[in-house]
Amino acid sequence: AYLSLISNASDPELPRLFRLWPEALDLFDVPGNLLIVFVSVVFVNSPTVFRIVRGIVLDIKTRDYVAAAQTRGEGAWYIMLWEILPNARGPLIVDFCLRIGYTTILLGTLGFFGLGVSPESPDWGSTINEGRRLLTIYPHPALPPALALMSLVLGLNLLADGLREESLKD
Repeated sequence: AYLSLISNASDPELPRLFRLWPEALDLFDVPGNLLIVFVSVVFVNSPTVFRIVRGIVLDIKTRDYVAAAQTRGEGAWYIMLWEILPNARGPLIVDFCLRIGYTTILLGTLGFFGLGVSPESPDWGSTINEGRRLLTIYPHPALPPALALMSLVLGLNLLADGLREESLKD
């Protein structure tokens, strides 16, 4: 299934590795578009986000201030919005920053394999793939987008680490 996904025997510009799979066995071709990017990002990230949010909420629900709000007779919406959400904000912001870095790498990978956004809207993955063909002669076309992608993900991870350190001071 993977070879059928990445192969395209009719495109002579692709490297030989991507043209080895015969056209008769090529079951499907997935054109790159925004829907594929959205669905792949949501399906990859949503289960772990749900698990993290559930774990944080189950932990905060057992705290004394939530029990005090229940004793005062506050409703469920008040407890969720004024007691649980502000206290879950710190870990969720840190996870959000890390997840943006992971998603950026995922989008770059999808673009590199030609499954990202359409070719008229370039992304770093497709730009790295274009420059990869010239890598043996000139490394210049592939290095700037690869370094930009790497520095963005590194910066987001350092931001998340700094936010985590700040949240631990409380």
